[in-house]
Amino acid sequence: MLKVVVIMLSGVAAGLLFRKHRMPWIQKIITVLIWSLLFSLGLEVGSDKRIIDGFFALGLEAFFLMIGGAVGSVVLAWLLWRWVSKERSVR
Repeated sequence: MLKVVVIMLSGVAAGLLFRKHRMPWIQKIITVLIWSLLFSLGLEVGSDKRIIDGFFALGLEAFFLMIGGAVGSVVLAWLLWRWVSKERSVR
């Protein structure tokens, strides 16, 4: 964990040192690194037999969390809309 914090802080220090320099190519490097990290994560997950065997259960749980989040957001947005509309009509 200390290694991760040191690497992150060294990146912050490098960013502070080079913030006045124009580096248009850095965005492409960051994109390639992010895609590489995502690919590595996919390899790691795909090679873990426990995750692949429990994929249906994980997917089902994720589905119910998604439905609950969507329904909760719609209900709370509707309640907020009613409250805001009521405030406008009072004025």
